Amino acid sequence: MKYVKYGRYVPDALDGLSAEDLMKLLENYLLDSGFYSQFYEFREMDGEQTLENLRQALLDAIRESQAVPEEVLQELMKRMAEGGEEGESELERALNRLIQRMAEEGYITIDAPPETGRLTDPQSGGASGPEGRVKFEVTDKALDFLGFKALKDLLGSLGKSSFGRHDTRELATGVEASGSTRRYEFGDTMNLDVNATLLSAIERNGLKVPLDLDYEDLQVRQSEYQSSCATVLMLDCSHSMILYGEDRFTPAKRVALALSHLIRSQYPGDSLHMVLFHDSAEEIPIGQLARVKVGPYYTNTREGLKLAERVLSRQKKDMRQIIMITDGKPSALTLDDGRIYKNAFGLDPLVVTETLREVGRCRRNGILINTFMLASDYGLVNFVQKVTEICRGKAYFTTPYTLGQYLLMDYMEKKVRKVH
Repeated sequence: MKYVKYGRYVPDALDGLSAEDLMKLLENYLLDSGFYSQFYEFREMDGEQTLENLRQALLDAIRESQAVPEEVLQELMKRMAEGGEEGESELERALNRLIQRMAEEGYITIDAPPETGRLTDPQSGGASGPEGRVKFEVTDKALDFLGFKALKDLLGSLGKSSFGRHDTRELATGVEASGSTRRYEFGDTMNLDVNATLLSAIERNGLKVPLDLDYEDLQVRQSEYQSSCATVLMLDCSHSMILYGEDRFTPAKRVALALSHLIRSQYPGDSLHMVLFHDSAEEIPIGQLARVKVGPYYTNTREGLKLAERVLSRQKKDMRQIIMITDGKPSALTLDDGRIYKNAFGLDPLVVTETLREVGRCRRNGILINTFMLASDYGLVNFVQKVTEICRGKAYFTTPYTLGQYLLMDYMEKKVRKVH
C-alpha cells in the first residue's frame, strides 16, 4: 500500500537573499583595488576571481553584515565541520545556490557550474581545498547595478532628487518648447506652432476656405539649446593610493561607476572615458573598471593629460573637460626617447615644468581641468593651485569619504548653470 510521509518544513536560512542583496554584500570584494595585496602573508584569500574565493567572500560578508542570524550560521558551520571531507555540506550547497542565482540573473558569468569547494572558517583557521580554479567574471549588468547603488548613496547624502542638463542661453527648435516662435528654416525640428502658422497664412491671404498655406507661413516653437559635454576621468593608480593605511582607489572606482551611470541614464548626449595614470598612462573601457588594481608605482601626470587630450580631440562636443583624481605629486615623466624618468623625492623641477606645460596646452585647446586632491601636503597644494590657475578650473581638497559628493555636485552644477 502506497503512503505519503510528511515532515516539518525547515526553510533555508540563505534562500531569502536576492541577487541584488548578494551584490550589495559583495561590493567591496568585487571592487577590490589591491589594498590588501601588501598584506599577503596575513590574508587567506589570494584576490583571484575564483569560485572558491567568491564563496569565502560571500560567507564573510554574510557574517559581517548579519544578514543571517549568527546562531544559524554557527549551526551550519558546525554541520560542515562534522561532515568532514565527504561530499557537500548544507552550507556549501546553500552558497552554491546563491552563486548560481547570481549567474542566472546575469550578474556574473562562470566557466563551469559551481562544484564542491571546501570553505574556510575564519574562526577555526581551516584551510580551503584544491577546488576553486574555476574563474568567474563580473558582467556589465553587475557594474551598472553597482554604479546605480553608488549614485543612489551619494545623491541620497546630498539630498538631490532630480538632475539638470547643460543649459545655455541659446535657443533651438526642439520638442520641449520653452521659448518664442520663429519662422521655420530648413533643418529645424518640425515642432510647429499651429496657431502662429495659421495666423501668418490669414494675415497674408485673408480668412478664406480653403486656407492657402505657404512655406513662409510655417512657424516653429523654440526650446533652450542644451549642449553636450565630453569628460575624461583620470584616475591615479600609483601605489600611493593604497599606502599609509588607507584605501583611496576603491572609493575612486565607486565614484567612476556612479558618474558613468549618471551620464548614461540622465545625460545621454555626454560621453565619459577612463584614463589610468601611473608610470605611464592607459585608456580602459568602463566595463573593465571593477578588475583594475593599483600599480605600477609612480605618478606620470603629464602622460595622463596627454592621453586624455588625445581622447577628447576625437569628441565633437560643445564642452570638453578632464576630471583628475589623485593623491600624490607628479613623480614620473616620459622622455622623448620613450624612457621614463622617475623621482619620488619632492617636487622635481623637470617633472613639474613639463606637467604644467601640458596643462597649458589643454587650456589652449579649450579643455577644462578640475582636480580632486586626496591629500593636503603643502607643496602639493601649491602645485594644484598652479594647475587651477593655468586652466581656470577648480581644485577640491577632499577625502575618500567625501570625494563622490564633491565630484557629482561639481558635475551636476554644470547642468543647471548657464554656459557661454
